[in-house]
Amino acid sequence: MRRAARTDANQQAVIDVLRQVGATVHSLASIGGGCPDLLVGFRGRTCLMEVKDGSKPPSERRLTPDQVVWHRDWTGGSLTVVNSPEDALKVIGVI
Repeated sequence: MRRAARTDANQQAVIDVLRQVGATVHSLASIGGGCPDLLVGFRGRTCLMEVKDGSKPPSERRLTPDQVVWHRDWTGGSLTVVNSPEDALKVIGVI
């Protein structure tokens, strides 16, 4: 049985700022298996975002082994690791 998905402390802040600028955001965190945290649509583009807590040291922001495999094998559109709401806005081209 799979445990409840754990999300980084800043994930809701990332979601909130993306929605404030008009992005559509869906959490994929409960899927597991290395799947990225967020599915984001903005101005006709779709991207995936893996949210890491930028306030933690880099050693605590590493991708899990499942995430490494998922990222490596992904052949679709944009897949980016974001550490802050500002990072997320940069990914979608707002800043």
